[in-house]
Amino acid sequence: MYYHKKLFHLLVLFCSVLISAHSNKKDTLRGEFTYLLKAKFDTRNDLRAEEFFSLQVGDNRAFFADVISLKGDSVMANSRTRTQNSDGSTTVGWKKGIVIPKTNFNFTIIQSNKNIQYFDYAGMSLLTYKESVINNWKLVDEVKVINTINCKKAEVTFKGRNWIAWYSPEIPFPYGPMKFSGLPGLIIKIMDDKGDFDFELVRSVSDSKLKGKLVNIKKSRYTEAIETTQPKLKQAQRNARANLAAELASYGTTILEGKEMLRQREKEREKAIEENKKYANPLELEN
Repeated sequence: MYYHKKLFHLLVLFCSVLISAHSNKKDTLRGEFTYLLKAKFDTRNDLRAEEFFSLQVGDNRAFFADVISLKGDSVMANSRTRTQNSDGSTTVGWKKGIVIPKTNFNFTIIQSNKNIQYFDYAGMSLLTYKESVINNWKLVDEVKVINTINCKKAEVTFKGRNWIAWYSPEIPFPYGPMKFSGLPGLIIKIMDDKGDFDFELVRSVSDSKLKGKLVNIKKSRYTEAIETTQPKLKQAQRNARANLAAELASYGTTILEGKEMLRQREKEREKAIEENKKYANPLELEN
């Protein structure tokens, strides 16, 4: 009886170790690529905004996020302070003089062979939705050299836009910028046929420098998110902006001074947002 009881305890311990190891498993970095986006977000002019994005390829999935956003994560992680107050509460802040980089692109996209998963915040809540991997690519018998990389052409209609992609079978990762994946090679360049959006690979890290490294995306960007749909996520973000003061209060933050000023600024901001909607040129024209 003692032997069986001991064996049972050993099995339980072994299973616990396996479960713990699996839950703490991190993605080994197999590829690290930087894309430059040139985008026309406003139809009132021909100005092109520029932004850098990181594509980090792990064992069975790839992570796509804005470079400034990732730098902001790093700054906050290394600059956070905690002060114990006399009443027993704790105040969380940042070291004096620290400037946290800001960007409008705080989303994270995870690509895998199974699906594409999008994560973003609505106020203080992390939301997520899933979409199928693009499977209606049209492979075109045309080749091109882009930044010394041999590429092949592919076309697809996605979310209301027609896209032209150049991918390289020489880099055998079926990933690319944003939600564009599913091709037999890494996407080197992709643009819509109107020239409003253009992603191009501008930097890659050599294999020798990746050895032993892990995907550098903090887990809070993609874990414990509330599942929803794309339209509902967008609506939640609009609601969060329109009810900023109420949302802050719901999370225990009391605005004692400048409350009316905050409300007025938020009204003006919402008015500007509504005005800009008339001229907005989003990457995805359809949900």
